[in-house]
Amino acid sequence: MDLYVVETGQENPETIIFLHAEGLAGWIWNEQVKAFPDYHCLVPDLPEHGQSSGVKPFTIAGAAEMVVDLIQNRAHNGKAHLLGLSLGAQVAVQILATHPEVVDHALLTGTLLRTSSHNQTLLNLVDYTFKSYEPVKDTKFFIKAYMRTYNISKDYFDQFQDSTRQISGDALYRILHENLFFMLPPGLEKADVPVLVIMGEKDYQVIKESAGDLDRTLPTSQTYIVPKKGHMWNMESPKLFNQTLRNFLTGNPIYLKLNR
Repeated sequence: MDLYVVETGQENPETIIFLHAEGLAGWIWNEQVKAFPDYHCLVPDLPEHGQSSGVKPFTIAGAAEMVVDLIQNRAHNGKAHLLGLSLGAQVAVQILATHPEVVDHALLTGTLLRTSSHNQTLLNLVDYTFKSYEPVKDTKFFIKAYMRTYNISKDYFDQFQDSTRQISGDALYRILHENLFFMLPPGLEKADVPVLVIMGEKDYQVIKESAGDLDRTLPTSQTYIVPKKGHMWNMESPKLFNQTLRNFLTGNPIYLKLNR
């Protein structure tokens, strides 16, 4: 089964692939797609998410191969700009490590990396997170609290609820496991591709540490902090996000705080 993909601007020469965060779907990029009518935009729902909920099982490596196949078959000239948030950024990192030849530029934001392998503490964390989240994930109270945490407009409530309802308990466990155990993949140090690594100032400390790991590993990366913003700043401040992405793709200055 193929991934569900929204496509716009097929007549434009350059392709952007938008990769969404865990538990959500491609709709989180709606404000970005609207702001890039001059690009060919491909917005997949990742396996076991959204309209791709029947594509199983989710793994980061498997999702990366599906996105590579999408680029090779539908992106112009078999190459694309990659844009990934959270879980989507992890998929983009995997692609950079295994198929850098299909990537023109990559913007990675809110990327979680672990630098240690499986251990009982992390397994317990996955179990605890799953048991805490699974029973409440579809409730109005939890979704509204989640949206308040990330300063996201209440106008998106219906989309959030639809996305959480489309993920089964089994899928949720797999997604959490993949997300929490993802590590820097071998080969990433050879990805000679322009990469912009970004985190919100209010993002989790482990995200900030992971950004440093990425910057030290990738040969041609820059790392920036978005002042006063959180993990999902593409929805919190879409105009700033869109301008940052456009400046990056066109070689113009990035007006964010350089992380040194």
